[in-house]
Parts: sequence; structure tokens; C-alpha cells
Amino acid sequence: MPKLRRLAGRDVLTIIQGFGFKQVSQRGSHVKLVRDVTGAHQVLTIPLHAELDPGTLRAIFRQASRFISEQDLRPHFYT
Repeated sequence: MPKLRRLAGRDVLTIIQGFGFKQVSQRGSHVKLVRDVTGAHQVLTIPLHAELDPGTLRAIFRQASRFISEQDLRPHFYT
């Protein structure tokens, strides 16, 4: 089974922006990203912590896979 990478919030931000999401706001250490695809408004929130906890990283992966194919996301989040 592949192992979850240890990523910082900025790393995840770069990965998600690579799929067409744009940063629209920031409150404290949390950044809101939005992408409009075929009339659907897709929103993700990423904490910009130095290193994200594995549970937080899995939650971001699950949320992002609602909008981005899991097959495309997996190489960025898992070894």
C-alpha cells in the first residue's frame, strides 16, 4: 500500500493550483481556493502549516478528489 507523503501547506497549495484552482482569500493561516468548471463552483480550504498532520492531509485528499480524479492526485500525495 502506498505511503502518505509528509507535505507542508504550501506544497499542497502548489499541487492544487496546478489543477486550475485560484486563491481567492486567506484568513489567518487558511487559504480558500476556487475553481469554476462547467457551472460548478468548486471550493477547497488549505491550512498553510509547516507540516500537515496525516489526518489533515488525507481529509484534503478526499475533498480534492471530489473535483479532481483520484488517479491524478495520488502521485502528488502518496509515494
